[in-house]
Formats: sequence, structure tokens, C-alpha cells
Amino acid sequence: MVTSSEWAHRPQSLWEDTLLDEERCAEEPFDGSLSVDITIVGAGLTGLWSAYYLAEKLPDASIAVIDAHGVGFGASGRNGGWASALLPMGLQRVEREHGRGAAISLQSVMHDTLDEIERVLEHEHIDAGAQRGGTITAARSAPQLDRVAHEVATYEQFGFGDDYQLLDAQSARNICNMSELRGALHTPHCLAVHPAKLTHGVGRAVLRKGVNLLAPVRATNVRRGFVDTDKGPIATKYIVQATEGYTSQMANQHRNMVPLYSMMIATEPLTDDVWAAIGLTDRPTFDDTRHLIVYGQRTADGRLAFGGRGAPYHFGSAIKSTFDTNHTMRNRIQQALVDLFPALHETEITHHWGGPLGIPRNWACSVDANWEDGVITAGGYVGDGVSATNLFGRIVADLIARRELDHGQHSPSELLQLPVVGPLSRRWEPEPIRWIGINSGRLAARIADRSEQRTGRKSRFWGGFIDGLLRR
Repeated sequence: MVTSSEWAHRPQSLWEDTLLDEERCAEEPFDGSLSVDITIVGAGLTGLWSAYYLAEKLPDASIAVIDAHGVGFGASGRNGGWASALLPMGLQRVEREHGRGAAISLQSVMHDTLDEIERVLEHEHIDAGAQRGGTITAARSAPQLDRVAHEVATYEQFGFGDDYQLLDAQSARNICNMSELRGALHTPHCLAVHPAKLTHGVGRAVLRKGVNLLAPVRATNVRRGFVDTDKGPIATKYIVQATEGYTSQMANQHRNMVPLYSMMIATEPLTDDVWAAIGLTDRPTFDDTRHLIVYGQRTADGRLAFGGRGAPYHFGSAIKSTFDTNHTMRNRIQQALVDLFPALHETEITHHWGGPLGIPRNWACSVDANWEDGVITAGGYVGDGVSATNLFGRIVADLIARRELDHGQHSPSELLQLPVVGPLSRRWEPEPIRWIGINSGRLAARIADRSEQRTGRKSRFWGGFIDGLLRR
């Protein structure tokens, strides 16, 4: 277990550093004695959105959100700030497992989720630095262009051709002037946000609805009728577990979700001349299709926030404050950013931080209701969770409200028929198998990217090796 004192010297993210005192959501201490109707474990976006919609649907219910450290401590407050329509499962996989109609419905709901987030931001007067600039996924080599074209073709096959378009090199450069650009996928379905402002803003809205927000309170176990914590048990009828990357800290759940670290850097505010060279005028989020994922955004205060995967997985699903920075990864991410935008070669990097993402074994997010124990588990976003948390919060609220008010007598709502509502993933392999497998996949991805960059051809062996490691 990680104690609060171990996080005392945790490096501040750009988002934490630029969150104003008046924007912070104030938690209350827990005195060790509590009985409520609904207890939500985790004060990230999944937990807070669940509380928000539960308070609307069940205004007479008593609801408590607890967290070991506080609002937005985990990935919700420290991520890349993409509120996108992405999920870790592609349309073809959803079709294969649930049918074509389910895949189309899920993608359509993800598009609508952006509208819902914007609605709540306006209604609750939350300034999250949000701008709907869309996303541009760049292709900077022949293999990347093939992958982008395939992705666009897939969206077209499912009827989303107007939402995801293939741009030629010049059209792509007009939006985002990356080096070596050959083309890009462009979609309007993404909000660039300040994730800490978003998370704390939803937290403040939850407090206004009468929800108890308690921290620091570390949940150690969930069982029928109780959440066990380091301050004493909480008696409760329903439990919502929204622990995401920190699930391995719960009793008997160390193999349910793997914590994989993603790392970020942020630049100093850039000059107008540099922005003229880079583009990103409307603040589209951006990435490319390399195997080791990178992601970035132009922030509302004129910086570039840029991140990447590839940090090592730590044996035994360990989580420590010292893992939140990694100087090797910092240098690789900075090199990747300068490679994309050579105008940044002398730009100062002002922030470096990271944190764990929640990765289920099947690489698919889900909402599972175990009514025998009264536990609903939601998450597993694999880094694509800023928007999905809102959808999952609404699903959680629908599940509990249907059981309380409707008693399951009528057909479930549209949201409850989505393919993300279902059983949890199978568990990860025991150690050392998962340490070997995950870190082998990380190495294979780096080798595949180097091979494609050097040869200009798709890395069939290493790409196939990665697919084999991640096969469901």
C-alpha cells in the first residue's frame, strides 16, 4: 500500500500547477462512522460523474465519494486532456463480439457524449479550458499512412465517413504543421480540456448536489454491505468501484487491472512566431500512428502539453510516487516532440510528470454490476477515458436508479444496452508472466517504430509480435 506521506514530494503536473485555489474542490475528513445508501470509491472522473448523475436521478439518496488522496489525484487530473470519442476497443472488434448495430450505437453515443460534457460545463459554469478543435492523427511514413487510411475506411464502412476524413499532406499541414507529414485523419469529435479544472469543476458540482466528498480515506476492500477503509468500515447498500489504475491496491484485486505508466511534459508558453510555424490554431489534439503512443494538445495558455507511453511496467503491479517521473522517458518524449515540431528545439520544458493508467486484460472498458454484493465496477479505459467516464457515470446512475425505482420491470435504457455493459475482463496472468509479457510488448513496440522509421516499411514481425501479446 502507498501512504499519503509517500506522495508528499510528488512532482506537480502542469495541470496542478495552473489550477487556481478557488477552482479546487474541498474534501471533508472522515470521522470513522458512516452509513449511506451509495458509496463511490474513487474521486476521479468516473466516480464524480457517477455521483453527479446519481444525485439527479435519486435526489433523496445519501451518497459519499471517498478517495485515498483527493479529487483528481489519479489519471483524471493528470492526463493529456483529450475528451475524445475514442475507446480502447475499435469498431471492428465491437462488431465481432457484439454485432454491427452495437458498434454503431456505441460510436454514436460517444459522439453525443461530447455534447453532454459541453452541456454540463455550461450548466454548472465550469471553466475547464475546453475547446472543440477535433483531433488530427498524422501519418509521417508509408506504414503510418496505410494505418490512417485503413482507420478512415473502417469508419466509412460503419457509416461515419462524414465524421472521420482522410486529409492529404497539404490539408493536414494547414491544421498541424508537423515534419515529414504525408497525410492525416481528421475528426471534429474531440475537446481539448484542462483535466484538473474539469475534474475539480465536476467535484464542485457534486458538492452542490449534496454529495459527501471524503478524503483522505483509503478503501482497502469492498464486500456486501460495506466498504472497508483505513478509517473504519462504511455501511452502504450500493458500492461503485471507480479505482482504475489504483485497483491493484484493493484486497484480492492485484490482477484485475494493471497500472501502466504514461508520462508527460509541458513547454513554456510559446511565442506567436513559434505558433505560426506549428499551427494548431483551433487547438486540435494531435498524435500519429506509431506503436508507442504519443499524444498532445495546445493548451489554453499557449503551451504544448505532450505525452507518451513506453515507461516500464513495475513488478507486482507496484505503484510508487518515484514512478511518476522517468528521466529516460522525459528525454524520449522531448525528442519525439522536437522531431514532430523542429521549431521547438530550443524551447524550455517546464514540467514533467506521469501516473498509472488502468489496463484490463482484454483491453476493453466495461461497467459490471454484481447485484449479489451490490458492487458496480466501472473503468478500464486504457488511457481513452476523459469522455468515456461521463458515459460510464450515466450508465452507473441508470443501473442503480433502474434497480431502485423501476425494479427491472421495464426494458433497460439505451445506455444499458450498450456493449460496454457486461462482465469484467478475465484477470491478468500471475507474476513473473505479466511482467515479462508487458515489458516485452513495450520493447517490441519501440523496435517496430525504429524499424519503420529506418526502412519506411511496415514492421510485420514486431507488429505481429505486439498483436500476439495483446490478443484477447
